[in-house]
Amino acid sequence: MGDHAGLQRRLGLPGAVVIGIGSMVGAGVFTALGLAAERAGTLLLLALALAGVVAWINATSTAQLAAVHPTSGGAYTFGRRQLGEWAGFLAGWGFVTGKSASIAAMAYTFALYVVPAASSSGTDWTARWVAVAAVVLLTAVNLLGITRTVQATVAIVVPVVLILAAVIVAGFLSPGLDAGPPTPGARAPDAVVPKPEQWGVLQAAGLLFFAFAGYARIATLGEEVRSPRRTIPRAVFGALAFTLVLYVLLATALQRILGVDGLATSAAPVRDAVAVLFGADWIWLAVLGAALASLGSMLNLVAGLSRTGLAMAREGDLPRALATVSARTSVPWVAQVAAAAVVVLLVLLTDVLTVVGFSSFGVLVYYAVANLAAFTLTERVVRAPRWLNLAGVVLCLVLAATLPWVSVLVMLGVFAVGLAGRAMVVWRRGRR
Repeated sequence: MGDHAGLQRRLGLPGAVVIGIGSMVGAGVFTALGLAAERAGTLLLLALALAGVVAWINATSTAQLAAVHPTSGGAYTFGRRQLGEWAGFLAGWGFVTGKSASIAAMAYTFALYVVPAASSSGTDWTARWVAVAAVVLLTAVNLLGITRTVQATVAIVVPVVLILAAVIVAGFLSPGLDAGPPTPGARAPDAVVPKPEQWGVLQAAGLLFFAFAGYARIATLGEEVRSPRRTIPRAVFGALAFTLVLYVLLATALQRILGVDGLATSAAPVRDAVAVLFGADWIWLAVLGAALASLGSMLNLVAGLSRTGLAMAREGDLPRALATVSARTSVPWVAQVAAAAVVVLLVLLTDVLTVVGFSSFGVLVYYAVANLAAFTLTERVVRAPRWLNLAGVVLCLVLAATLPWVSVLVMLGVFAVGLAGRAMVVWRRGRR
């Protein structure tokens, strides 16, 4: 069905921008905003701004690196080439584990909106199996090739943005509503918003960072982008700028519609906002938007995850079978199927807050390595001061450290297992 050949450059600037937007829009809008509001309270917009600043710094480093090293793998490849094999492995392992959790979170989000009885605790098995079905479906779409991925993303992103725009406009035009804790998707009463503190804002920013990580998908697909030195930086900054503006407007509108406490206790804030604005008969509109946005994020996350798996397999840091590329579709199909299997396990065994925390920690470590790698570049296609790269390293590590302690401890264990496994492989190779 395939071999270990290279991928083909089929992706232009519009397609790259669409993939970046499609990867981001959905994550923060339908999952992380409520979770972050629970921790930041009235300072939600400050947390969002902090997450956006960190994302912009990371985007600068990513664009610098991807323009110089336009190949699959993202910061895994960048870290290997600029800092050495171990740094590259640390980034790659953080990406494949963190993004597996991201896809599981998106699958949960899809289920939380589509299956009304589901709660954010993830205990509803109907919702879990709906999430599993979504993972399987989108993996199948990705196996058809990158061109089909872009076409499907366009079909998903356009109606999602229109639905969110309707909520934003209606929210700003409506009087200042304070609906209290919304009932359709509300979390437990003990989840009432706390008084915001500095650590609450930092933790909220760490959770919101989960919503901005989609621009990395453009870098991980670097081997499939045409004119990468010109296309990748433009696509990265264009997708991030669009998404940042959308998030700020939506967060402001949701706070206006639901109130601070209402947003903090809602497991499905856009759905609850639609119910307040337009009535219960229009909830289907929010369900449609959430379902499409979650599917769009998952579609592009699966594509990016498989490309990093491909790069790691080429170097022997993951089983070499994962480097198999289909001769017909130019897709690393073994890596995609393996990634889907891991995501299904996460969906069946964890809950949405846990996987969001896992994702943020793994991806923040990934970007810390990317920033450090960008600092060492001698050729700087994207002009930016070197100190910005070091600031990115520090900010990523600070946000990672302030995430929920369960996520931090579990992901530290995951990193320890990965590093120990690689050490054993290197030792065995040395003996041979």
